[in-house]
Amino acid sequence: MKPYRHTTGTTESAPQRCELSFDRSDKKTLLINLSGSWTLKCKRPSADIVKKEMTASTTTGIAFNATGITDWDSALLIFLARVTELSLKQGINIDKTGLPHGAGKLLDLAAAVPEKEGARKKTREETFLFRVGTESIAFFRASGETLTFVGETFTAFTRFLVGKARFRRSDLTRILQDCGIEALPIVSLISLLVGLILAFVGAVQLTMFGAQIYVANLVGIAMVRVMGAVMAGIIMAGRTGAAFAAQLGTMQVNEEIDAFKTMGISPMEFLVLPRILGLTLMMPLLCLYADLMGILGGFIVGVGMLDLNMVEYYNQTKAAVTLSDLWIGLFQSAVFGILVALAGCLRGMQCGRSASAVGDAATSAVVTGIVAIIVATAIITVITNVMGI
Repeated sequence: MKPYRHTTGTTESAPQRCELSFDRSDKKTLLINLSGSWTLKCKRPSADIVKKEMTASTTTGIAFNATGITDWDSALLIFLARVTELSLKQGINIDKTGLPHGAGKLLDLAAAVPEKEGARKKTREETFLFRVGTESIAFFRASGETLTFVGETFTAFTRFLVGKARFRRSDLTRILQDCGIEALPIVSLISLLVGLILAFVGAVQLTMFGAQIYVANLVGIAMVRVMGAVMAGIIMAGRTGAAFAAQLGTMQVNEEIDAFKTMGISPMEFLVLPRILGLTLMMPLLCLYADLMGILGGFIVGVGMLDLNMVEYYNQTKAAVTLSDLWIGLFQSAVFGILVALAGCLRGMQCGRSASAVGDAATSAVVTGIVAIIVATAIITVITNVMGI
């Protein structure tokens, strides 16, 4: 019987060819002749050709003749693996003795380790309602975890008030230093620039009416009442909140938090409580400092660009800013400190067990902290407006 030959790859004059032919000298055994260069550089024949040949007549076995192969790589293995898969589905035996040296062993090795169930990601088309349901379930689950974390934090704070919380006082001192003194340079720079920007934007409009003296009112009230606390909160969310999440996330990866629980030490008291206390205590002080630097920025614009008298600018600021504005700003800063610390510690405790999860936790802590600050600012502003303060 004349063998069927299928040739693919380069042209007839090309030096590399990938050839496949069938021989049915034995009617029940399909002999597959392989020749040429079976490498990734050549386009190999499709295994569907073998499938058609198997189904064309009764076949109980498959054998190979690879004496004509000049060189081969993983391209041959891919083809053989596909042929093996098709033969197993048809219940056909395979004789691998005619394969190149090592190819049969590699196929046996691949078959010896079965594919893990679920290793391949199954893609399916998700409907709109499916995605809405999935996101809703994730939202409610995250809300429950957040409420649980807040409750555990409140319990730890209650134990602190009665003197039963277990944490090292040296950790609290170190956190106070990190959240306070070491944060002054960045708070100084950002608050000074914010004051400069507010004064410059106000001066452009107020100068048109000859009322440039009211730049002092604009900068003073804006910084003391809102902007000082907001800018200090955002700075600490990006600086300290992310640091809290990264620290606790790294401890999760290293299983240090599990070790605390094993030893009977509450991670909420030993790790979370000092961080929340430290940032909450330092935020009002940072807010005062940010207010001062913002007013200084407005002072530079007023005196340097608008030719205002220094004493006049000072008196105008003193008359515009009231104690109510100051207390509102300090209250907001304390709230922001709690929110930023809670966001950082929450994301750190929720961190996964991989290195990439630590980065994700830090990013999520910053986003959560900033969003919480903006929402809290809106709520406090509405409340104070309703109260007429």
